[in-house]
Amino acid sequence: MEIARDKLIELYAQMLTIRLFEERARQLYAEGLIPGFVHLYIGQEACATGVCAALRPSDYITSNHRGHGHCIAKGADLRRMMAELLGRKTGYGGGRSGSMHICDPQIGILGANGIVGAGLPIATGAAFSSKLREREEVAVCFFGEGASSEGTFHESLNMAAIWKLPIVYVCENNKYAEMTPQSTHMSVGRVVDRAAAYGIPAILVDGNDVTAVYQATSEAVDRARNGQGPSLLELSTYRWRGHYEGDAEVYRSKEEVSEWKLRCPIEHFRTRLIKEVGLNDSEITAIDERVTACVEDAVIFAIESPMPDPDDILVGVYSA
Repeated sequence: MEIARDKLIELYAQMLTIRLFEERARQLYAEGLIPGFVHLYIGQEACATGVCAALRPSDYITSNHRGHGHCIAKGADLRRMMAELLGRKTGYGGGRSGSMHICDPQIGILGANGIVGAGLPIATGAAFSSKLREREEVAVCFFGEGASSEGTFHESLNMAAIWKLPIVYVCENNKYAEMTPQSTHMSVGRVVDRAAAYGIPAILVDGNDVTAVYQATSEAVDRARNGQGPSLLELSTYRWRGHYEGDAEVYRSKEEVSEWKLRCPIEHFRTRLIKEVGLNDSEITAIDERVTACVEDAVIFAIESPMPDPDDILVGVYSA
């Protein structure tokens, strides 16, 4: 599968946008401007970027507690996202939802979710809806390897396989379910091995290679859209930060983290763009500056946005 030059540049810019957004979120959290917990996506940018690049605006995604990257890659507004993280009135949830519950149904984001495995049945339901209405929308569910031990994983895959639903299950295997290593909580070495029980095709992909993710997802999405049913992708990746900001990270070594940082998906792809596509330093710099400006604009917008009005505390809680 040959990928056009413009598409490759788009993939790079998207990964960089996610990285810089998360870096600024880390800084703002450290300054006390972001309430609650924050689970950063740094290190996993190639996964969300490659997957969502294969989707149409009308396709659906469900996300998890580490969902900023998924939402950005699907087209979420950076201003409204950052404002929501800061608890501002202009955020996606009016400042009520916070980091783990970004949602924008108009562009197919059916919600990030703080409950492990909760997005699996939601995405399966969306795929069932698409098939029932004879539509072309495909659903994609992002989840971690820890969620593959939840009942929702097995129930969802079984149902999707029986009804040949248009869905792609995307496991981002970052090696730790919160603080628990995969070897401790899984009886098999690979999540893809679990798909055989349901007769679902499954592929193990280098989650740090954005083009490999994009190509694998494109094939799975085409399969789903053509009525051939679900697929499972396991993206091997790694989160650079702790499970949440403030995590002491006593469960893994600094050497392990450093080793994975050498596999940085953005740095490696930048090098490929220069060597294989012919981008020069000025072109790379121009992209970097444009992305940086967009992220900084979102930060300024969020900081300058008003806090929610206490009188609106019950707005949206009850329906008439």
